[in-house]
Amino acid sequence: MIIGLPKEIKKNEYRVAATPSAVAAFVKHGHTVLFETDCGAGAGFPDGEYQAAGGQKTPREELYRRCDMLYKVKEIEESEFDLLHEGQIVFTYLHSNAHPEMARALLARGVTAVAYEDIDDDRGGFPALAPMSVLAGKGGYIAAMWFSQTVRGGSGRLLSQVPGIPTPEIAIIGCGNSGMGAAELAAGCGNKVSMLDINWRAMERAREILPPNVELLYSDRENLVTCLKRCDVLINCINWDKTRRDHLVYREDLKLMKPGAMIVDVACDDHGAIETCESTTHADPIYYVDGILHYAVDNIPSGFAATASRTLSAATLPYALAMADKGAEQAMLEDAHLRRGLTTYKGMLTLLETAQKHNMPFTDPKDAILKG
Repeated sequence: MIIGLPKEIKKNEYRVAATPSAVAAFVKHGHTVLFETDCGAGAGFPDGEYQAAGGQKTPREELYRRCDMLYKVKEIEESEFDLLHEGQIVFTYLHSNAHPEMARALLARGVTAVAYEDIDDDRGGFPALAPMSVLAGKGGYIAAMWFSQTVRGGSGRLLSQVPGIPTPEIAIIGCGNSGMGAAELAAGCGNKVSMLDINWRAMERAREILPPNVELLYSDRENLVTCLKRCDVLINCINWDKTRRDHLVYREDLKLMKPGAMIVDVACDDHGAIETCESTTHADPIYYVDGILHYAVDNIPSGFAATASRTLSAATLPYALAMADKGAEQAMLEDAHLRRGLTTYKGMLTLLETAQKHNMPFTDPKDAILKG
């Protein structure tokens, strides 16, 4: 199979899907890897390393035209739509429910699109998403530290325990990978940390791992309001069902928060768990609503592109190799977890969440493959 490794074109996106060592793995399995000039430069991987691993430097349009599998990081941009071809595999973070025009373009072109974020495992986790979630949580706390500085327009409070003054309070919604990443740094800096969740097992796991300055609370309205009133930073780390129209934190709730408090929304679901959330970028990361600073950058891990690329490549390579070695259809028929990532196939929409949100026809992934 021919694998295509393009340079990401989304603004402020510096990650790359495959490291040079991943390219070497494809070549060892007998596959051809085409890479675009500087595809890994932002993550610290020069073209020479890809060539040494057996990759072939290829102009962008030729790469898209020739490759059987387009292996990338972010969603397909509009400028890429006409570069795709029928039967091509696109393996990336798709978030198709948030990008309906992209989904329609993939359907129209007969692309086999597989989304990292929807591949699951036997434990109910999302192995291709987890590494980025941890980085996003940690990056979210680092952003809170940065924007709390007086010179950045913040409250001037150092989000760390300092003898002689009250300890800052950090509230985190969700004990998943993002929440644990944020809590690890926040607690390590000595803050009072409150984590809210509805999953007892997740809270038990957090209790076993995190230090005693982290309290674990059921995510009910009473506990949430208490946290809103006392926290210096609220970090949201839960994804919100795209079909829901309610919220956890409403605009009216911002009046409960202290002057100088901030909201960091790692999940970045527009008007999701946080009603006032709207996705931002690294170039323009913050905005204010009713005096409360909001940070909602939708690709936080790109700020740590070298670390992110290495962990992303390690997490997704086994699935990419399986599809390259066996063909996408056989690999997904054999692996139900990989099959759950299937979003479009031969003009059929195979991701239920996207179909429901945008009132589009849905076909079960296995049925779609067997029909095809």
